[in-house]
Amino acid sequence: MNLDFMFFFTNIIFGIGLAMDAFSVSLANGLGEPKMKTRKMCLIAGTFALFQLLMPYIGWFLVWKFVDWFSVFEKFIPWIALVLLSFIGGKMLYEGIKNKEEEAKPLNSIGALILQAVATSIDALSVGFTISDYNWCEALLACTLIGIVTFIICMCGVFIGKKAGTKLAGKAGIVGGIILIAIGLEIFITSWF
Repeated sequence: MNLDFMFFFTNIIFGIGLAMDAFSVSLANGLGEPKMKTRKMCLIAGTFALFQLLMPYIGWFLVWKFVDWFSVFEKFIPWIALVLLSFIGGKMLYEGIKNKEEEAKPLNSIGALILQAVATSIDALSVGFTISDYNWCEALLACTLIGIVTFIICMCGVFIGKKAGTKLAGKAGIVGGIILIAIGLEIFITSWF
């Protein structure tokens, strides 16, 4: 297991980039319920964190099975990471610029929370493709780091939403998009060296 500084740094940055959509939604949830109790704040952040943890691990598992069967595709993983992360990051940038003043909607049910978590974490599935060279323990640790970072960011999002509204929602999407594109480029460039 190679748990050096870059391992932790890269996966924390993954967590920050992936959590920006969930952060934006957390802001909106906080705005929709200014007197939200700490328990509900933890439920919101924990749900987002759980889905952000599970999706990359599912993606990693699928790639491990496919790479075992089709090892010829292994050399294309940096290209796939670049394309997927650039696409997702570009989409986040576009939506962040387009929807700077989106109206907040209150969170009324656990079903709505789960739908929000799935919608904001589906892009995290592609991160599993980018960590395919990790063993199962490294992949689990990487996904756990992503989940922890997401929890912290979403708690901040709900809190800020309660206090200040959704003025940061568009900027969060823009920052998240830039981070994901930068990670895709970093993975692609370092695969050549």
